[in-house]
Amino acid sequence: MKNPFHVMLIPTLGCPAHCSYCWSSDAGSPKMSIDTVRDVVTWLKEFRNDCVTFTFHGGEPLLAGADFYRQALPLLSQELSHLNPEFAMQSNLWLLTPEIAEILAQYKVPLGTSIDGPEELNDLQRGDGYFAKTMKGYEMARVHGLRVSFICTFTNYSVKFREEIFNFFLQNRFRLKLHPALPSLRDSTPGQWALDPDDYGELLVFLLDKYLDNMGSIEIMNINDLCRCIFTRRGSVCTFVNCTGNTLAIGPDGSIYPCYRFIGMPEWVMGHVRNTPTIEELSCSDAWQKMHQYEEYVDEACKGCKHLRYCRGGCPYNAIVPTGGKIAGVDPHCRAYMRIFNEIGTRLNDEMMGTSFLEGVSAFQGIQAARKRPGVMALMHKVHSPD
Repeated sequence: MKNPFHVMLIPTLGCPAHCSYCWSSDAGSPKMSIDTVRDVVTWLKEFRNDCVTFTFHGGEPLLAGADFYRQALPLLSQELSHLNPEFAMQSNLWLLTPEIAEILAQYKVPLGTSIDGPEELNDLQRGDGYFAKTMKGYEMARVHGLRVSFICTFTNYSVKFREEIFNFFLQNRFRLKLHPALPSLRDSTPGQWALDPDDYGELLVFLLDKYLDNMGSIEIMNINDLCRCIFTRRGSVCTFVNCTGNTLAIGPDGSIYPCYRFIGMPEWVMGHVRNTPTIEELSCSDAWQKMHQYEEYVDEACKGCKHLRYCRGGCPYNAIVPTGGKIAGVDPHCRAYMRIFNEIGTRLNDEMMGTSFLEGVSAFQGIQAARKRPGVMALMHKVHSPD
């Protein structure tokens, strides 16, 4: 089975927010031109035939303005119709206007935004006024029928308030995706806010329990993805697959990178859209070769791990940050991934004990009726049931 084809478009690395732990903004960043979008279209027409998802990311993608999206979305949608393009956007929503919201609604663009929990905690990490501005944008998105999910970044500080943060998302019925605060290759103090891997692992187990206690009242996308990995025995998000070539990012100037996290780093440029490189030409770049070397490193370093098939050593970027860009280890969150994968697997085995797998799936409701808390079988059934 092929991995999904994902192209991240970075209209600018500029951002009006000043989050304490952010490493992906650049006040002096240029903005992507419509000519560059046309170059993207020309390039992708012959690049590959898979269905494609475009995610507008940043920096802050709304800095590109209404005119940019009024032209870019029909260009991508119509000129690449044979690829059945879908769209998404990650934004703090501060600059969302009725005009932009109408354009995004026309193309059914789901939005991801970032809130780290209750206002006081959020603004401590993301800056005074962040919470109010983002929630104002969220309300505008809702009025225009746009679906919004929330990313919550847990830092080495905010993880101490995990109960309060979970309750905030539960009470507001916000769809939640969590990120651990990460070090960066572009930060002089890369670990200042970073979440310890062991703390991250315990956080994931905590959220698994909270999710099971409140099924039907909240959606935690990470837990869904982790259960899907165990159930299907393959990675379901970019962190847990060999992403090289299946995820690409286009910087404001049209440079092609392995992922948005490398944007602005010349040593990670694989090509340029105006040159319409083939997949074979991209694979000859130093950046591609480094990504491939990471895959080979994982095959050897993790060959004894039972989770290798659906973990793949975690994120390559996470892995190279502690070593200054050298391939000398796997994702430092390995311990966290192992902790939650083991927890889900052990619980599943315990629930299945004494019955065949198919019997267990068909009878999970009866099994859970005797439990105070639903088990992971119930969650897996939910994750794999048709919407």
